[in-house]
Amino acid sequence: MDLSIIIINYRTYEFTKKTIDSIINKKYSFNYELIIVDNASGDNSLESLKKDYYKKIDTGLIKFISNNENKGFAYANNLALKQTNSKYILLLNSDTKIINDCLEKCLKFMDTDKNIGALGCKVMLSNGSLDKACRRSYPNVKVSFYRMTGLSHIFPKSKRFNKYNLTYLDENGIYDVDCLSGAFMLLRSEVLSQVGFLDENFFMYGEDIDYCYRIKKNGWKVNYYGEAKVIHYKGASSKKQESKLLYEFYKSMHIFYNKHYEKEYPWIITIITYTGIWTMYRLKLIRNILN
Repeated sequence: MDLSIIIINYRTYEFTKKTIDSIINKKYSFNYELIIVDNASGDNSLESLKKDYYKKIDTGLIKFISNNENKGFAYANNLALKQTNSKYILLLNSDTKIINDCLEKCLKFMDTDKNIGALGCKVMLSNGSLDKACRRSYPNVKVSFYRMTGLSHIFPKSKRFNKYNLTYLDENGIYDVDCLSGAFMLLRSEVLSQVGFLDENFFMYGEDIDYCYRIKKNGWKVNYYGEAKVIHYKGASSKKQESKLLYEFYKSMHIFYNKHYEKEYPWIITIITYTGIWTMYRLKLIRNILN
């Protein structure tokens, strides 16, 4: 198998169906399979999807995994990753749409450089703007400080202040980055064998940054490929559980810092960092309640 495409469904029947259709309604020069993991949706979306694609199930093009408990995005992806045996693996959000020959371009580009472990494409939001999460730098203390203080927004073209979202770079370009978005992350199978699976301590956010960090630490390249694109209808499933996922978002920051940076910085910086993370969480929570 050339490509295994993994999609996690959580109460997003309409979006998931559109994502699947944007893939299977095209012809490719490679062979592929789709592995759809239902993350304990409990809303009949799994049954509906199976009914829609029963012919594709019979041919083996689409496989479904039913998860009895929602243990997070990383856990659900790992269930599917353990069943893959393909040259390449694509982690794809259920609220995305593949545009034109995106998959063909990405696979061909990966073939040009055997040192590329992970590849991300240009991810566009529904309003036509770039999803800034599709190309990032590690959220270390300096980078995070510039972002949290607003300096990155004041100086969007500054290489110093906007290191996190890289807004000073051409969104149609091709270059090495630190992190990609889990909305579209194409992996080489050798990376999975060497780096292992996603860290299930991350429930919903941060697992993509952590995985890219581990990929690069093991000597692989992480590339942004702006010549291929998808549309991301962002937040389709997270809107259904906003309060819980707000907590998980800031918790992921805490986990990432603790895992990769705590030993690198003096204890006072660590205290300030943790205080900043949870202060931001409380302020955001209050703002959401008031709105």
